Amino acid sequence: MSLEPSQVAKIAHLARLAIDESAAPAYANNLSAILELVEQMNAIDTTGVEPLAHPLDMHQRLRADAVTETDRRDEFQAIAPATAAGLYLVPKVIE
Repeated sequence: MSLEPSQVAKIAHLARLAIDESAAPAYANNLSAILELVEQMNAIDTTGVEPLAHPLDMHQRLRADAVTETDRRDEFQAIAPATAAGLYLVPKVIE
């Protein structure tokens, strides 16, 4: 798929991007190359290929789920303008 500079200008306008008219042909070439690569990737038969979360078959090392900080909620809520039942109260913003 090949893009024309006029199409790039329209895309830039829709995306609210300011580009120089002199740079539009270069953008058109770059975007066309990207779209051609996507077309090549779409043409590959991936039937039976399972999606991967990561290319290496490894498990993530997990740290111990241990509390490392002390509970300072009462301290923090003492300086808050309004609290109730351990929650911060804020003004209503949607009517």
